[in-house]
Amino acid sequence: MKKALIIGSSCLLLAACGSQTADKKEESNSKELKQVTLMLDWTPNTNHTGIYVAEAKGYFKKHGLDVTIKTPGDVTADQLVAAGKAQFGISSQEILTQERTEGVPVKSIGAIIQHNTSGFMSLADKNIKSPKDYEGKTYGGFGAPIEEPFINAIMKKERADSKNVKIVNIGDTDFFTASKKNIDFAWVFYGWTGIEAETRGEKVNMQYLIDYDKNLDYYTPLFIANEKYIKSDSKTVRAFMQSVKEGYEYAIKEPKKSADILIKEAPELKDKRELVEQSQQYLKDKYQADASSWGMQDAAVWKNFGEFMKKNKVIKKDFNPEQAYTNKFVEE
Repeated sequence: MKKALIIGSSCLLLAACGSQTADKKEESNSKELKQVTLMLDWTPNTNHTGIYVAEAKGYFKKHGLDVTIKTPGDVTADQLVAAGKAQFGISSQEILTQERTEGVPVKSIGAIIQHNTSGFMSLADKNIKSPKDYEGKTYGGFGAPIEEPFINAIMKKERADSKNVKIVNIGDTDFFTASKKNIDFAWVFYGWTGIEAETRGEKVNMQYLIDYDKNLDYYTPLFIANEKYIKSDSKTVRAFMQSVKEGYEYAIKEPKKSADILIKEAPELKDKRELVEQSQQYLKDKYQADASSWGMQDAAVWKNFGEFMKKNKVIKKDFNPEQAYTNKFVEE
């Protein structure tokens, strides 16, 4: 009996030591992970699925990262990344193009979607079937200086006058709520708001930007990082981009499972399951599309869009497209 007690005590001691060793090992591994922050451009949606997949599937951890994902408030992702307060952010080519001409040290490090899926959407009963029909209508915007020039550019294609469009700021008001109150059309991503219209049984009309000007087929959204940070810690930038690349590749192959992951990681979407699943199906072929691999960016896209921005007086200074982006963190 005494021998049994000694053996039992020894086992407990070894188990305790083993537990302490495991705890120390786990603590040590946790300390070894590089902590970085990613600031989103909006609340969680299917543009962000690859990020949440990377978190849930352990891709970040595999690449040595502990990533904190935040949603923007009064300060945007671009502002935080430019100030060095966040290592990574999500932005768009139209914003970054402006920033580069203003000396803001932010650079694109990967395209989330290859082709621009955005455009101006309206409820069908507004009877807006082309940019010419914007005349006499009210546009609900979010206060960006690019909105009016974009409306003007595509209206010109129809020989219409954008001066006859009333522009109001609706902020983050829901498109459907605003459309039934005080606006006629708004700028949206079809992959989210357009799909939501489908799930709600709402009939809508949509004018895609790329149907009116090939130069408007730009990258939106995309990942950004501070230029100085890219130079000082390229190893972490590569680890981050390789992690999210794996996440988006998984989302391409497994849209249903990816939708489940997004809803689990962002529980505020649990009541929008149908929207998330259908949006994921829509985007699975959009993430990489015709690019050689996910995240790649084309110099011509940056050049053409920069010329559009200059021609339409959104930017006044010369824009150097080669300094605005890099493929080195996503290319094979």
